[in-house]
Amino acid sequence: MVVVSALRVEDVILPPLGLPGTLRLPMGAKALVVFAHGSGSSRFSPRNIAVAEAFARAGIATLLFDLLTPQEEEDRANVFDIPLLAGRVVDAVRWLESDGATRGLPIGLFGASTGAAAALSAAATLGARVRAVVSRGGRPDLAGEALTQVRAPTLLIVGGADDVVLALNRRALARLTCPKALEIVPGATHLFPEKGALEAVIGHALRWFQQHAVEEQS
Repeated sequence: MVVVSALRVEDVILPPLGLPGTLRLPMGAKALVVFAHGSGSSRFSPRNIAVAEAFARAGIATLLFDLLTPQEEEDRANVFDIPLLAGRVVDAVRWLESDGATRGLPIGLFGASTGAAAALSAAATLGARVRAVVSRGGRPDLAGEALTQVRAPTLLIVGGADDVVLALNRRALARLTCPKALEIVPGATHLFPEKGALEAVIGHALRWFQQHAVEEQS
């Protein structure tokens, strides 16, 4: 465990499969966001870590964790198995709701790439227990019929130069019946490597969670 400036950073093991994760818990946290990474990524995604660190500075706790076991990762099909990945997100939320350090915190979900579909499918399953969802460069379209069952306010963030994914996000947005919005980061490509692009993503996401997961509880 590492404690820096009233921030507790802890390696955790999530039941029932023993999936490894990193919990960032700032003192006095007002909400907690669970991350679902995309295909080929892990809890060590530098982009998601940057987002999580920014959230922590704003008083929002985060959980980054591996959605698959090492054995499951050997089968490439698993990284596109949305029901499987969504189930792992649901398990993580249930564990957080039972853990003494995080019990009672409003929950948000943050998904990237295929992880966005997993986050939305999990939100559909969890209902009112999820307060808000954000997708970064995601494939929400892969959530299929679950899109129509999501009730949590949902924000889709896409790069303006990510043409194919932007079109897919527009279609997914039309299927969502919850409070929703689409934010386009001008000139950004899929991974938001351009100068200021990831900072724009963080700003949009942070405002969404503060509005829908934090302020409603204050």
